[in-house]
Amino acid sequence: MSPFNWRTVLLAKHALHVSLIHFPIALFIIAAALDVIGYWLERRDFATVAYFNFTIAALAALPAALTGVLAWQWQLEGQHLKGVLLFHVLAALGSTAIIGMTWWIHYRARIKSENSLPTWRLLLECVGIVLLGLTGHLGGFLSGVNS
Repeated sequence: MSPFNWRTVLLAKHALHVSLIHFPIALFIIAAALDVIGYWLERRDFATVAYFNFTIAALAALPAALTGVLAWQWQLEGQHLKGVLLFHVLAALGSTAIIGMTWWIHYRARIKSENSLPTWRLLLECVGIVLLGLTGHLGGFLSGVNS
C-alpha cells in the first residue's frame, strides 16, 4: 500500500475526516477574530474579510461532516450513537449549524447592503468557537489522541 496512491488517500477509513476538519475550524476562528476586530475598530474591511472566511468555512464544513459520517460507518462500523460518540455527533451538528448561520447573517447583510451587522452575531460566533472546541476535544477521544 503506497502513501501516494490516490485510493489510499481517498478511501482510507480514518485519515480523511481527521485531515479535513481542521480547515473549517481554523477558518471560522480566524473569521470570528477578524469580525470582532472589525467591530471594535469600526472597520468594514475586516467584516468583508471575515465574510469570505465564513464562506470558505461553511463550504469546508460540508465535506468535513460528510467524511465524519463515513468515518462513523467505516471505522466505527456504524456502532450505536452513545456516550462520547453521541456527544461528538451532536456537537458537530451544532458546530456546522452555527457556521452556516453565521455565514447566512453576513451574507444577508451584504445582499441588503447594510453597513451594520447585528451585534448579537458576536455572541453566536463565541458560542461557535466554544462548540467547535468541544467537538474537536470529543473527536480526539474517539480517534485515540486524547486517551
